[in-house]
Amino acid sequence: MKALKTFQPLDSQNLAARKRAKQLCVQINGIPVQQLKQRMPLYQQLFGSVSSAFIEPDFFCDYGHNIFLGEGFFANHHCVMLDADEIRIGARVLFGPGVHLYTTTHPVNAMDRATGLQMMGPITIGDDCWIGGHAVVMPGVTIGARTVIGAGSIVTNDIPADVVAAGNPCRIIRSV
Repeated sequence: MKALKTFQPLDSQNLAARKRAKQLCVQINGIPVQQLKQRMPLYQQLFGSVSSAFIEPDFFCDYGHNIFLGEGFFANHHCVMLDADEIRIGARVLFGPGVHLYTTTHPVNAMDRATGLQMMGPITIGDDCWIGGHAVVMPGVTIGARTVIGAGSIVTNDIPADVVAAGNPCRIIRSV
């Protein structure tokens, strides 16, 4: 993984932002998915930017304002985005069920973990990507445009454009 920045999730500003995001997620998840007219204003309150999206319940995030969704985004059920850092998702991106994006992680050293500090790195997903069900994208990862990530993959390093990649750790299988 790339070099990550540190942050303090327990400061009052971060606690308040997470509380707000959790409340909005509960509201979004309570509205039938077909009622997009009622969901979209909540998406606009939650996300840093969104023009059109179809997100199956249940969806969860930490802050919301660090998530930037491209046109035509689709997430299947049980998507989780831990967005301490920015998550930028391109146009026409599809997520299978249970896709998780983690911009945050904990220090490996127990003494560092005990301080409460965490580490974070942005995630970028290019246009026209498809991320298979139960894939996990780790902090600091960029996935290039038109790439397919296989179901169940753990993406720990950047993946270039126009490839199919899968596995744990995720590796390029072939070009598209």
